[in-house]
Amino acid sequence: MTTDSMVVDVSKDWAIARDVQQRFMELPIRELPKMRPRALTYSARCRQVWAIGGDCFDFLPLPGRRTAFAVADASGKGLPAALIAANVQSSLRTAALFAPENAAAVITAVNRQLHGSTPAERYATLFYGVFEEDTRALQYVNAGHNPAFVVRGGELVAWLDADAPPVGLFADTAYEARSVQLNVGDVIVAYTDGMVEARNAGGEDWGVSGLVSAVTACPARKPAKIVQSALDALAEFSTDGPSDDATILATLVN
Repeated sequence: MTTDSMVVDVSKDWAIARDVQQRFMELPIRELPKMRPRALTYSARCRQVWAIGGDCFDFLPLPGRRTAFAVADASGKGLPAALIAANVQSSLRTAALFAPENAAAVITAVNRQLHGSTPAERYATLFYGVFEEDTRALQYVNAGHNPAFVVRGGELVAWLDADAPPVGLFADTAYEARSVQLNVGDVIVAYTDGMVEARNAGGEDWGVSGLVSAVTACPARKPAKIVQSALDALAEFSTDGPSDDATILATLVN
């Protein structure tokens, strides 16, 4: 039998959990010498269906004039997925500080941590990139995630595809990094499946083509404008509202 004294109000706990998760995704402020402009500018947004969810993004200023960025999507929804995402983000930040120049080592460490601390059916897809300011090269690992892409001069010029399983599935996965040379003015876009799996009233998928079109059609070459333009285009296409968490990240090479 349940009495009034046994009923627990968890609304405050959920609100606190939401605030903690939002703090994890605050954009960092990087202090640079006044004479040297930032080589990479960035923006990201996470639109969640519930108060908390399994999508996350991160930007990490690293030693050696590097900037790392990541987008992840944990399996499941709600609180269980949020716990997985928090695990991924926390271990990613720690590993990146120990190996700022080695994206493969970072994701290999994240995979082992997640596999050893979560149930077998839990995992996360993850895109992780490290931008080298001096060379404008991007070193990246795509662990089972949606392919990120590079836009140059308003046209799509490269896909950054997945070539490894999601983190957390197999303990001994050895991840390898790929590299792509970037130019001034290039925009890199990473996202979760909620950005491309939306449907309209007619049952049509927005798809990756819809996202690419929204990004390339945006007249402003500023990350915040690109992110907002993509979310506005998605909302216009899918008028019934989101059915899954949707996250988009954009970076601009200066």
